[in-house]
Amino acid sequence: MNPFDRQAIAGAEETGSIGVVYLKRYWSHIVASRSGGSPSTITQDDVVAETVLLAGLRLGIRETLDFLVTAMPSFEAFEEWVLAKNGNTIEPGRLRRLNGALRGNGTFALETILPEPVLSPSDLAFWDEHGYVVVKQAVDRKQCQAAVDAICDYADMSLDEPDSWYKDHIWIALAHSPALWANRNSPRIHTAFSQIYNRCDLWMNVDVCGVNPPMRPGYNFRGAPLHWDMTLAPPHCFGTQAILYLTDTAENQGAFSCVPGFHRKLERWLAELPAGADPRARATAELQATPISGDAGDLIIWHQALPHGATPNRAALPRVAQYLNMFPSRFEVNTTWI
Repeated sequence: MNPFDRQAIAGAEETGSIGVVYLKRYWSHIVASRSGGSPSTITQDDVVAETVLLAGLRLGIRETLDFLVTAMPSFEAFEEWVLAKNGNTIEPGRLRRLNGALRGNGTFALETILPEPVLSPSDLAFWDEHGYVVVKQAVDRKQCQAAVDAICDYADMSLDEPDSWYKDHIWIALAHSPALWANRNSPRIHTAFSQIYNRCDLWMNVDVCGVNPPMRPGYNFRGAPLHWDMTLAPPHCFGTQAILYLTDTAENQGAFSCVPGFHRKLERWLAELPAGADPRARATAELQATPISGDAGDLIIWHQALPHGATPNRAALPRVAQYLNMFPSRFEVNTTWI
């Protein structure tokens, strides 16, 4: 039987052999969507739970969807894939923490949060005003170099060989290298996010990496337009995004850019647009972004309401970065997309 035949959405407490709640519900949700069913019972709470679920299982959203859609596995085969992605084991403590968070019966604080703050009062005031903050030395240079080496090995690239930089490497699909996990597990990163969210029940997502090589004849990346990765429909929910510089990155070196302070202006700006105007197109045409430089190991966290984008690299060396983010066990989400 094709597991993607019409499928009812499982209950949240239905589990399989590894005992993770919500996992079968998530699988059946994708099955129902793939088979043309109408997953009307999927709620905003489900969206939050599925996000926490994948983070707790150390799975990337894209890699998981790609596997489900292309392999069309049974639930048992899906569980086997999940275990394989976790080195064939999920530690009992992580399983308890994840199931507890998904059931909403506890705070399940990270043990890696430092006793002393990472962000100073002036850092937090800057965050409130500008909507982004640079966490200096979020990881050390040795860890950064290990991550760069892993990326170069995966992408068949060498920073000493410029011709190897130009292989459509803006996005690097590497996600599970131990070097990348060492960065995701940084207590300084966990502590900074904890200060921003003012809570400790946080989860780290699994994302990929990026290489932005210098412009040259035949390669003319002009940057990505300003955009939001959230809906512009009200209400505008709080959330974060972040990028970790793995190499020293000057303003002209393909640095991350954003429109500082726009999180405080977004609602008014949207209200003042002419009727029928496309806010995303208007942002690209009208708003001016600021590139944010940083050293290897610096983490830029920004409010998701800031329009942001990639900039062209006019320097001599590539910008190499790792994308990551953290979020709490419960957060607001708006599923209406505009």
